[in-house]
Amino acid sequence: MEATTESNWTATNMPDQSGRTVIITGANSGLGLEATKAFARKGGHVVMACRSLDRANRARRKIESMVSDASLTVLELDLASQASIRQFGTEFESEFDRLDVLLNNAGIMMTPYSTTEDGFERQLGVNHLGHFALTGLLLDHLVETDGETRVVTQSSIAHKSGSGEIHFDDLNGKQSYSRFEAYAQSKLANLLFTYELDRRLRAVGADTIAVAAHPGSSATELASGDTEMDTSVIQQIVRKFVNTFMTQSAVAGALPALYAATAANVDGGHYIGPGGLLEMRGNPTHVVSNATSYDHATARRLWEVSEELTGVTFEFEEPQPA
Repeated sequence: MEATTESNWTATNMPDQSGRTVIITGANSGLGLEATKAFARKGGHVVMACRSLDRANRARRKIESMVSDASLTVLELDLASQASIRQFGTEFESEFDRLDVLLNNAGIMMTPYSTTEDGFERQLGVNHLGHFALTGLLLDHLVETDGETRVVTQSSIAHKSGSGEIHFDDLNGKQSYSRFEAYAQSKLANLLFTYELDRRLRAVGADTIAVAAHPGSSATELASGDTEMDTSVIQQIVRKFVNTFMTQSAVAGALPALYAATAANVDGGHYIGPGGLLEMRGNPTHVVSNATSYDHATARRLWEVSEELTGVTFEFEEPQPA
């Protein structure tokens, strides 16, 4: 796919978001925090969907000190708990009558083996299954909102690493676990979900589109968290080189998702990432994911398994005339 991105696109190029409601998962730090700031500056109302209410409210106050007219709501959401996801959906429905953008941003990276409250391998459970269930529960709000609405899901260049496939025979890593392989699988699942969601939305003629994005290599808490990386001298030198020459700031890392969520030349099924060397940094542009991510049969199988595991079934209905 040829890049059609404007050069030097930044958050200032975002169109006005007044009157629009946006949900951002993981909005209290890193890419989510920067995306929240950007939408707030453009007049959108942002629902900060976060696991820790204390951290979320601290982030909200920080944004309000920077953006005088920021319109923000904090709601608790733990993507490692299907019960929490359902509670979030209920609370959102009771407070809001429209949803213009759902930014599935939160994630965990290369963690030691553990499971979610519902018994899912944690990286798959949070990064994919949590967002799968959340999107399904909010789909009616997206489809029924006037105008084009968007689901934007953060993937990663890591989806191209490892085996580059979904391990349906050991989806939860009970037989064999590699923290990197599990992370790559969860990010591949994000893409399979996005493309399949968009195909199903197109099939019923909905005005909602599904788009994927990735931040390249960004300096965020996700990348600096509990990954138990090697701390040898050589590894420290390599990491310093990468951070200096190949890693971009969280502000820059948030741009592909913001572009995917708001730019006019984005269509359903597009994938947006940095346009620089190895897609590690640079201006947001249209990029291409690995071959498996575009496989319809794999996507359908993952969809069916995800519905079974989460108990969330998507209902696609043709939009009714106003």
